[in-house]
Amino acid sequence: MMNKDDRANYNFQKIIFLVAVLLFLMKFAAWYITSSVAILTDALESITNMLAGAFTLFSLYLSAKPKDHNHPHGHGKIEFVSASVEGTLILVAGVIIIYEGISRLIDNNGELTSLGSGLILIALTAVINYIVGFYAIRRGRKYNVLPLVAGGQHLHSDTYSTVGIILGLILVWATGWQWLDSAIALLFGGIIIYSGIKIMRESIAGIMDEADEDLIEEFTEVINENRSPYWVDLHKVRFIKYGNHVHLDAHLTLPWYLNMREAHTELDKMKNVLKQKFGEKHEMYIHTDDCKPFSCEICPLKECAHRQKKFVGRVEWNAKLISEDQRHSIKDLAEQQIQQPDVPISH
Repeated sequence: MMNKDDRANYNFQKIIFLVAVLLFLMKFAAWYITSSVAILTDALESITNMLAGAFTLFSLYLSAKPKDHNHPHGHGKIEFVSASVEGTLILVAGVIIIYEGISRLIDNNGELTSLGSGLILIALTAVINYIVGFYAIRRGRKYNVLPLVAGGQHLHSDTYSTVGIILGLILVWATGWQWLDSAIALLFGGIIIYSGIKIMRESIAGIMDEADEDLIEEFTEVINENRSPYWVDLHKVRFIKYGNHVHLDAHLTLPWYLNMREAHTELDKMKNVLKQKFGEKHEMYIHTDDCKPFSCEICPLKECAHRQKKFVGRVEWNAKLISEDQRHSIKDLAEQQIQQPDVPISH
């Protein structure tokens, strides 16, 4: 069963799909009455919008399903597959558009007709596209739903392409230079191919669990704001996204003398930090390391009966530092400009 937010996202995607069907019909009608290969560019891209919208509907339904025995981390990865399919369809549409544009230039045939009516139709589709895309991006970012963000960005890209085509066709209308129609198609066909490759690149990165630098930066910011004095060191931080779920792997160094209950109290603090930043849709696997004698120099606990070395300075965490595989020590202080606290943090 879908929760409230997932159901709302699913219903919103239904609206996007229905709008895509409507816009395709409008653009196809505009192409039919004008015979413009540039408008055909827009119509073909709308076909990809429809197919991608249908697949996104399925991916949102599947990603909302709870974890099961065969999918211990849920079904969210399907959203990356959805984005890759959309990118592939956009790429294919771009190739077809360029082929049609070149063919029209070589053959030098095809008289444009009823440009005024066609321009009005596609101008209306641009306005609708932009509005729907705006709300899709806003909702996708709010709920961390990649397909909605990708779909909204695609709709905005489609809008900008349509505006460019409109401006170009107005020039054709004013000058009578029919060859401009094909030139416009070639230009925007190239832009569409670039857009498709970019979406495919991002989706493959998600499937391959590529490090999300922006996500680690966000985590570093919030973890520094809520840093416990018992968190001696943090390293080997890894984020994996399963749709709108976030999974964290990390190694946290704690004082060696903490018992299990005290250690879990510190882990609960970090869990609450994650919840504060990412909401309920998160999970974490934290491996706890015991502090070593070299850790004393970067450990700010003043009242520590087991301290073996004098506190020198706290290593300030950043995205690069916490992503490293090894523990940190006094050597890392040399690479940072550390503002020494007047009074060391104490328990």
